[in-house]
Amino acid sequence: MDQRVLRKVKRRDRIARWFITIGGMAIIFSVIFILLLIGKVTLPLFQEPSSEIFSKFALEQGDVDSGLLAVGIDEYLETPFVFTADGQVAFYDSTAGQRLEAISLAAPGAADAKPVAARNAGGMSYALLWSDGFMSLETVKFTSRFDQQGRRSFERQVERQAAFDPPDGQFPVQSIARAAGEESRIRVDLLPENLLKVTQVAVETDLFGNEESEDYSFELTDAGASPITALTLDSNGSALYAGTEDGRLLRWDLSEPGSPELLDDLQAFEDGRAITALAMVLGDISLAVGDAEGDVTTWFPVRGENGGSEKHLTGIHKLGTHNSPVVALLPSLRDKSVLSLDQNGTLFLDHMTSERHLLTLENLLPINAMAISSRGNGILGLDSDQRLVAWTVDNPHPEVSFKTLFGKVWYESYDEPSFSWQSSSASDDFEPKLSLTPLIFGTIKGTFYAMLFAVPLALLGAIYTSQFGNDGLRKWIKPTVEIMAAIPSVVIGFLAALWFAPLLERSLGSFFLSLILVPGTFVVAILLWQWLRRYKSLQKVERGYEFLVFVPILVLAIAAAFILGPLFEQLFFAGDFKMWLFSEMGTRYDPRNNIVIAFALGFAVIPIIFTISEDSLSNVPPSLKAASLALGASRWQTVWRVILPSASPGIFAGVMIGFGRAIGETMIVLMATGNTPIMDWSIFNGMRPLSSNIAVEIPEAPHGGTLYRVLFLSAVILFVGTFTLNTVAEVVRQRLRKKYGRF
Repeated sequence: MDQRVLRKVKRRDRIARWFITIGGMAIIFSVIFILLLIGKVTLPLFQEPSSEIFSKFALEQGDVDSGLLAVGIDEYLETPFVFTADGQVAFYDSTAGQRLEAISLAAPGAADAKPVAARNAGGMSYALLWSDGFMSLETVKFTSRFDQQGRRSFERQVERQAAFDPPDGQFPVQSIARAAGEESRIRVDLLPENLLKVTQVAVETDLFGNEESEDYSFELTDAGASPITALTLDSNGSALYAGTEDGRLLRWDLSEPGSPELLDDLQAFEDGRAITALAMVLGDISLAVGDAEGDVTTWFPVRGENGGSEKHLTGIHKLGTHNSPVVALLPSLRDKSVLSLDQNGTLFLDHMTSERHLLTLENLLPINAMAISSRGNGILGLDSDQRLVAWTVDNPHPEVSFKTLFGKVWYESYDEPSFSWQSSSASDDFEPKLSLTPLIFGTIKGTFYAMLFAVPLALLGAIYTSQFGNDGLRKWIKPTVEIMAAIPSVVIGFLAALWFAPLLERSLGSFFLSLILVPGTFVVAILLWQWLRRYKSLQKVERGYEFLVFVPILVLAIAAAFILGPLFEQLFFAGDFKMWLFSEMGTRYDPRNNIVIAFALGFAVIPIIFTISEDSLSNVPPSLKAASLALGASRWQTVWRVILPSASPGIFAGVMIGFGRAIGETMIVLMATGNTPIMDWSIFNGMRPLSSNIAVEIPEAPHGGTLYRVLFLSAVILFVGTFTLNTVAEVVRQRLRKKYGRF
């Protein structure tokens, strides 16, 4: 060969090799980059919360001398405030530590009365107990104003929501109060004799706008003899909770004015430890309980093991453990987090559902009082030296943990722990449930049924086309099947949802009858053919045209199934298979179920498996087939013992590629299933796989929010799952190739 031509060929080979190498490496790096990109969005889910002291200053001596009752802070962390014992609310600048102004509170009773106690009544509302026994509910408000230059300022106000008359005769040991809008108000007093006195005020407005109020005052005599040490009300004042010195929890229903009902009286702790603090977690379902051992637990009503409609308080979650008794609890207004304060002045922030200990806040001096901002981004404490200490809190995803993502979680209003996905609700009290386990299960379930349908059809079709079919027919069959792969998945999903699913629901009996008739008819036809093939004229049909005989038979079997289906359903299922399924098997029939998915998703996967398998079978060396036939093996024995093992690497690769296609499919499963994230292997209900869940949820997920990042975590799981699957498949394929020599 001419040396110039040879050098030119080698030069082109080197260029081609470099181009192929660079292209391959670019693809690998692109895949790695995509994984890193989605992983970067996911990582903040698992970062630990952080806090930092941004302000610490001493209060004015006048406020300190008068006595401090409670503290609070605005949502912007700019204006902390204190309630003083001389009846004022003093506002401070958190940056400069200077007093901005003080608003005096008018006594609800005697003009010279002073507040003696104050406690948070939810959000920016505070219940004040006055020296003459009167009680008032005060709400601190910050109204934003902007001047012409766009500078923001606040108008600070303290608005009285309600006032209550004192109990007759005795000054209360402690008092709590709530106001549910303008319609109802409630006050509960613990009197010295361990007696609870409740005062409810119901306000009704007639058609002309006139208000009429009716007072209900009564005593709760069923609290028992053990001293009550803690009290709390829900936000509507419809439920009262009490804790005792010997560790008992009591719950009353106060929803009917003047008609209390004791719902629970239980021993919360076997060792009889005292309950020292109570608070309702956001949503008014769960009760946070602090005790003398320093533990913080949460409880909510649950149905008993025997069922029934009655619910009783049950200990569900155990949060942080302090080194000293818990003296105060404060729920977050943002999520299910609880701020707790112990006797040593240490603050813990824990999330109820995830049971994560988020933060431990310590100061050089013990903290005596605390507050949390409405956004949950700041915590305020009052130390023993009468200084205010303010922390910023970076806690974007407190509800996420390995357990909430992949384990069973006991959610509020559930009777037992469960795997649940429910990302949104119309209620502000709703708690997102972001378990990925039912989505992973749905992915596996849908893929399993689709492959159960697709693999046998694709492999048997590939075997017949390559080994038994006529070459002329092969030229038509293979391109036709490959064209199926070009059908958009949205079209398949559309047909499955709007045509096949209703057809299946109407002909459910016929469908199950066909599962008996079609295989039975096929076997009978084969046996009959074995008798007919004695005739030489019919033997010509065996040379690659057998399907021409069997196709009409299968069509007739399917037609017979549809005709006899109603009779079959009437005889064996009382005329209604779906009702029988529910009454006898306890299974509901979902119109968009896994039968639909098996056909629709299987239809999309068949072309991939068929094409790769058929190529592998056709490329087995003819000498192997000829040698087997020469030794006296039949065509089927040759296929089973020689052709299939030799082509097994390619067949396995085709099945794995089809498996990966089924796992990642989005539009078909999105349109053809009910998208219900349940864990049930039944073919009669639907599921929600990871891929369709991302498509459903991502348009509504706030950027950077927990749901947004969990969806990216779903993408990471899909990515890693398919990568692992393909890696294992390649290892197996290489071993098969090494074993059988050629492929």
